[in-house]
Amino acid sequence: MTNDPMTMITTAKRLDGIAEYYFATKLREIAQMRREGKDVLNLGVGSPDLPPSAEFVSALKFHASQNKSHGYQSYTGIPALRQAWANWYGRFYDVKLDAEGEVLPLIGSKEGIVHIAMTFLEAGDVALVPNPGYPAYRAASLLAGAEVRFYHLQEKNCWLPDLEKLEQTDLSKVKIMWVNLPHMPTGAPPSATIFQDLVDFGIKHNILIINDNPYSFILNEKPVSILSAEGAMDAALELNSMSKSHNLAGWRVGVLAGNKHYLQSVLRFKSNMDSGQPLPLQEAAIRALQAPIDWYRSQNATYRQRQLLAFKLLQMLDCRFNENQQGMFVWAKVPANFADGFALSDQILYGANVFLTPGGIFGSEGKKYVRVSLCQEVAVFEKAMRRIERLIAENQPVRISENLHLKMATA
Repeated sequence: MTNDPMTMITTAKRLDGIAEYYFATKLREIAQMRREGKDVLNLGVGSPDLPPSAEFVSALKFHASQNKSHGYQSYTGIPALRQAWANWYGRFYDVKLDAEGEVLPLIGSKEGIVHIAMTFLEAGDVALVPNPGYPAYRAASLLAGAEVRFYHLQEKNCWLPDLEKLEQTDLSKVKIMWVNLPHMPTGAPPSATIFQDLVDFGIKHNILIINDNPYSFILNEKPVSILSAEGAMDAALELNSMSKSHNLAGWRVGVLAGNKHYLQSVLRFKSNMDSGQPLPLQEAAIRALQAPIDWYRSQNATYRQRQLLAFKLLQMLDCRFNENQQGMFVWAKVPANFADGFALSDQILYGANVFLTPGGIFGSEGKKYVRVSLCQEVAVFEKAMRRIERLIAENQPVRISENLHLKMATA
């Protein structure tokens, strides 16, 4: 018997190039600052602070109290939940879905991103990923063994994909194109034709278009789905979520909608990864999806008030932004005297104990930007502005972080 210590088991090569999610690291730093007695105001993370509907909470309590509510559930969700999703799509997006085959409930849409990547991508495939964009698209594609090719979104093009430019490249190995409209982090809304253009692009080049659509109800009176485009059921899938639209981020309720044959393939992977959602949660989600239009308008009234304060805060910092943004963030370009969004974010964090998200974590095209979350009460925005005003007045040198510039690798 040897006394030598066991050699550390190495991680799988699929994790090469996959860093820990930026917010996981940054939130640890903020927690440490708070332990040191610093009252850090977090205007970075988009975790809704508003409550879900009273009907959701009531249904959750009722069904959780029933003895037969606690067993394993179907991988495809109960029929009533699938029908509620289909009805919701018909009511707000004018999209007709077959609840039996064209709706697949998910334990959150982030998990759905991984399900899709693992179902359709493998070594030798290429995935088109937006830059800037949600880091999970890149991570999931790499974990599936595919090559990631970034397509660059720029302010001069309203942060929309330049499909003509993409068609000048070799698309022969591209299998999936990740799309996120309304776009995060920039808040760019879809144009009148972009979804039809994307579907036509996908059909022409045999590319599956995946639209991640969790922000269409936030600061937007007319939600739109890519599935409303002609031919979309053959060329596109759509992820949606109740995290943002219904304030259920922690409950993990999402959906994948589209062609039943694609969904059946995703289900083959999904059914090996989870055991379905708790029945009380499914029953409560049904009630939330039946919320009247006034409920959504009430949420947007709150977000609009906060957005105006975020505009004011960013104006204090001499940042430039588009006022017609959608979603629960404000995206803004930093002034020229800052090297990038990381520099401004650190300056405000260490000088005023206010955290803004540096845009560079979403890709190289976001380096000159910052993002402000609208998931804080009015009083927090007002407090943050007072601190920033004081910092500007004092004009004192500020310690800049040297070890937390975790930037997403980009092309």
